[in-house]
Amino acid sequence: MANEKHLVETDLSRERVWRGPVFEVEVRRVRLPDGNGARRDVVCHKGAVAVLPIDEDGAVYLVRQWRAGYGGLTLELPAGKLDSDGEEPLSAAKRELLEETGFTASRWTSLGEFYGSPAILDEKIHLFLAEGLTAGESHCDADEFVEVVKMPLGELVARVMAGDLPDGKTQCAALRAEKIRSNKQTEASHAI
Repeated sequence: MANEKHLVETDLSRERVWRGPVFEVEVRRVRLPDGNGARRDVVCHKGAVAVLPIDEDGAVYLVRQWRAGYGGLTLELPAGKLDSDGEEPLSAAKRELLEETGFTASRWTSLGEFYGSPAILDEKIHLFLAEGLTAGESHCDADEFVEVVKMPLGELVARVMAGDLPDGKTQCAALRAEKIRSNKQTEASHAI
């Protein structure tokens, strides 16, 4: 990894060719590592958050909703876009958890970042584990219709491993959360 210059592309120009309320599309001209030029079409997005809320019994709260790009219903983590370029991901995660599930959480752990399709999409999704849940009332956006689904973390991981859940951020966060929780249990069992 010390010398990766033979793989790096250099931006020569960027042209916004479309702008909408959620994302933009850019055409980028790049110089390839061999000196030749190429075109890259990139969907630009402010970023997003996704939250894996888990209760004291190990149950995870997911949302079932229609996804136009997928063309069907998905079962996935509560998630949403950052409202502005400067919005802190943790603040957005707390907002989205409350809006979609009605829960607040007292303990938050970063599960890292996720890029769904880095060849064409610059959207960075910040993943969080939310624990110490307190139930409340959800407040979905006017154009958002979701159903909250409760499921044991072990079942969620089994469904991810079986290929039953197409949502990448949910797959990634479930596996990371399961690993963190199993490490905590192992550490607790070795404590004196």
